[in-house]
Amino acid sequence: MTISADAGHLWISWDDYHRSIEDLAKQVSESAWKFDHVLCLARGGLRPGDVFSRLFNVPLSILTVSSYREEGGTHRGELCIADRITSTVEKLTGRLLLIDDLVDSGVTLQRVGECLINRHPEISEIRSAVIWYKENSSVRPDYFAHHVAGNLWIHQPFELYDQMTTDSL
Repeated sequence: MTISADAGHLWISWDDYHRSIEDLAKQVSESAWKFDHVLCLARGGLRPGDVFSRLFNVPLSILTVSSYREEGGTHRGELCIADRITSTVEKLTGRLLLIDDLVDSGVTLQRVGECLINRHPEISEIRSAVIWYKENSSVRPDYFAHHVAGNLWIHQPFELYDQMTTDSL
């Protein structure tokens, strides 16, 4: 599915967000590709990674990456990839599904993929799944729920917490 919107912004509701994760899971399931682990990229991939781990009954592992830290998360800075993966399994082996919320420039997916191959030679195959695939990305994910025309800024429903504190709850 291709999405476009006016004024350079796309606003996502909680319902649309959850439906998109489910649509992505159906797409992966219908591909008949079997994977041994889900590795989600935190923070954006945490929610979809959790859903996939539950639906496909595979272990969930988490790798923290960050590039959108400046100006309230609206400007990309240097990509930082954590040294360690959090997981309940001792080693990442076999086929790995790498999940994130979106692919923008493609830098994160490309660099994380290279890093995983170098750090974890026991991984035999990596495929990627994202909710939103922007057309300007240099990397095409294996699975995506939405192809986004142009360079829209995607406002996800949980971003409201970026501007809040517990005092405002």
